Order: sequence, then C-alpha cells, then structure tokens
Amino acid sequence: MQVDPRGPRFGAYVTTVVLVVVLVTGSWALLAAQAVVFAIATSLGLRYAPYGLVFKVLIRPRLAPPRELEDEAAPRFAQGVGFVFALLGTAGYATGTTWLGIGATALALAAAFLNAAFGFCLGCEMYPLFRRITAKVRSEGKVPA
Repeated sequence: MQVDPRGPRFGAYVTTVVLVVVLVTGSWALLAAQAVVFAIATSLGLRYAPYGLVFKVLIRPRLAPPRELEDEAAPRFAQGVGFVFALLGTAGYATGTTWLGIGATALALAAAFLNAAFGFCLGCEMYPLFRRITAKVRSEGKVPA
C-alpha cells in the first residue's frame, strides 16, 4: 500500500508531544496508550493508525495532493520499533524501574523528533537492513520462509 509521507510525519509530531509529556510526568498509562497506538499501526497498517486517521480526516483535506507516495512497509516497521521501546518504557515505569522507563522513552522520543523535525525516519532507515538480514538468514536455511 502507498501512503502520503506527510501522514507518518504528522504522527511523529503527535508522538513527540506525547513522549515529552511522558518524560515530564512519568506517566506509564500515557506511555501504554502510545504503545497501543504503535501496536495498531504495526498490526493493522498506517491507514488504521489513530494519528493516521486524524491526519486523513482533519489535515490532508486542507493540503495539496502529495507530490509522491511512499510504500507503507518502512514506516510500518518503524511503528513496530516504536512499539518495542514504548512497551519497554511502560514496563519500566509500571514496575518502578524508572531508569528503564526514562531510557526507552527518551530513545523513542529521539526517533520521533528526528522524523517530526527533519523528516528523517530512523526506523525506515533500519528497515532495508532488517530485510537484508532476514533474507540472508532465510537463504541459509536457518529460518523457514
């Protein structure tokens, strides 16, 4: 599926704000809610992601059509990476392991901020490497296809 690249960038803006609030408040519940947002985007696709729906309904109708579309796979992978960090951060905050909550949230925030401010999707850049590694492992017969 092809997506408007401004949608994931809008999601990164919202995610940046949410993660800053999490770091300021230490709210594991808010971080858990962000983890759910990441999980929906990863499992169902960007078209069903909560921030993507907000973009589609409220923002995109006010913009000119995108100059180009991008494949959904890399941004969807990035959402999965965000999910892992949000899950780790939630576990850290919820269990009193505050250093883990702060660290995982800060790393997720750094990635979201890079995308929001500069259009650099760290998870998207990791995606081709991930694909090469998994293809190599499959070709060597270590993992069934």
